[in-house]
Amino acid sequence: MSLLRVLREQGQEVAEAAGEHGAESSGAMPMNELADFASHHIADAKDIEFLWWHWNLDFLSIPTFDLGPLTIDLSPTRHVVIMVTVAVLMLAFIPLAGALRKRYREKAPSGLANAMEALIVYFRDDVVRANIGHGADAFTPFILTLFFFILGMNLIGLTPLGITPTANVSVTAALAVVTLVVIEGAGFRALGPAGYARTIFFLPRGVPGFMKLPMLSILTVVEAMGKIAKPFALTIRLMANMTAGHTLILLLMGMIFVLQSYVMGVAAVAMGSVLMILELFVACLQAYIFAMLASVFIGLIRHAH
Repeated sequence: MSLLRVLREQGQEVAEAAGEHGAESSGAMPMNELADFASHHIADAKDIEFLWWHWNLDFLSIPTFDLGPLTIDLSPTRHVVIMVTVAVLMLAFIPLAGALRKRYREKAPSGLANAMEALIVYFRDDVVRANIGHGADAFTPFILTLFFFILGMNLIGLTPLGITPTANVSVTAALAVVTLVVIEGAGFRALGPAGYARTIFFLPRGVPGFMKLPMLSILTVVEAMGKIAKPFALTIRLMANMTAGHTLILLLMGMIFVLQSYVMGVAAVAMGSVLMILELFVACLQAYIFAMLASVFIGLIRHAH
């Protein structure tokens, strides 16, 4: 948001210096509107814009209610609509997966089924089993669900629809919290109450008696902060990467309307095309990293020694 603020301040200075001969008089987009243009398309809202169509989501509104000092609004926004859409598409593939499994029970799959099998086997063997170890197969469905859910939201953000829920910190934080619950639950189940407690109240062996209390006090804080850092890292990494690329592309496209130059138009489209290819790679990479880190964290707590 600091980049948007700087652009807005610079835009105001340019608009004031331009005066009556500035961007507004020539029909161009004022520089101070460029940041608003980018933030409007990235932020969440209760409407969906696609090409020249515009849908308002007010018909899905749910009455608000107060929970103490907080006012709770559960009305769906466009990010919620996209998340539900991705979830429905994932559920629609379950019957298809079952049909493919029956079809290729006695022969090797081909085409798309072969590619999906290779991807799933790779995640099971090189991501889940490699990082979690014994009993890892029980976590394979969760890790694959994380990967495909995040990947679907990332890829929809690259379509002309342009809505990316993973650029919303609330969405990435919710995914991180769910992952944290699975991580801590897996650790508690594998280590038992006493073993799990040692992942928080940690004291190295061989510490002299007079140093045990100070070391326990310090390391307890460190271990607790480490547990908080895991979901925080998952949240910020995914959100920041998805927001940065979309912001840069939108600002490049917006510069066409600011400068109204054929040279800038060609340059912006060329650079935007390269960035879109990079964003496609980033969309897949960030989904993979989130799933891989979830596997790593589950493996770390299950094998705390």
